[in-house]
Order: sequence, then structure tokens, then C-alpha cells
Amino acid sequence: MTTGAHADMEHGKDSQTAKITAKAIIKGTQADSPIIGRVDLTQKSDGVKVLAHLLNVPPGDHGFHVHENGSCAEAGQAAGGHFNPDQAQHGLLSKDGFAAAHAGDLGNITIDADGSGYYFEMLKGPNLSGGKYNITGKAIILHEKVDDFGQPTGNAGGRIGCGIITVQ
Repeated sequence: MTTGAHADMEHGKDSQTAKITAKAIIKGTQADSPIIGRVDLTQKSDGVKVLAHLLNVPPGDHGFHVHENGSCAEAGQAAGGHFNPDQAQHGLLSKDGFAAAHAGDLGNITIDADGSGYYFEMLKGPNLSGGKYNITGKAIILHEKVDDFGQPTGNAGGRIGCGIITVQ
């Protein structure tokens, strides 16, 4: 017997939303950076499933955000600020929702001692299908420090990794 999300998919509950997938290939923002990774995004009826796997990143927690522009030029600075169509305060989208977080506030990714890390989250609100909260074509930025959820952007420091969200 299949339960949970698998049962929902088998019985067509998720079929109300066309399956849209996207990815972002993360590379270090400096020419000599060994940072690499991949972020896979899938549109679901209740949001966007985000799964990231990063390698060769300094150990510890790192801020991880969708930014407003689709460019990794200028060592990631061309990505602009956090994606924030509602001009909300900085927070954690998965916990605080749009009322108290930018639409691009993914939080932190924890990197193990071997330089690898995974991130999994179901984001309510952002989408891959158009409109005000569409994140396709935007940059995902990996920051050098932990996002402490302070104002205005979480004090996460420089941009050490970047990739552009592209629909598959």
C-alpha cells in the first residue's frame, strides 16, 4: 500500500498542476573556486519542491536565497537583492510565509566537514509557471556565512556560489 505523497501522486491529486521542472547549476563566483552543485525545482499543486546538493563548500551553515536578477556576473553581485516582490521584511519563507519573509528567503544550507551539503524544502507561494511569484530566470545565491534572519538581508556576507533557475 502506498501512503502520503506517493499515494496522492498515484491517485492524481497532484495532476491539477502541470509538472514543471527547473534546475540551477551552482558554480563558485570566483574563477578559482571549486564550488559546484545542482538545485532541482519541481512545481507542485501546493508550491515548489527544492532539492539542492552542493560540493566543495566551506563547512558550516550558509545563507541560500533566490535573488531578483538572472545573472551571476560580477562575482554574483549582478544577481541583485533577494527576490522580494512584496517588499516584505527578511525572514524564513517556509516558516514565516509571505507576510514576514521575502519570496526568495530559502534560509540556510548546512555543509558537512567534507564540503558537501543537501537542502530540501517545499516552498509555499513561489512558482515556476509565471506571475508575480515566478522564480524562473532568477539567480540562486550561496552566501559565505549563515543567514541569521536579521534585517534587512540576514547578514549572510559575500556571494560564493551562484546559478540561474532554468525551466527544463
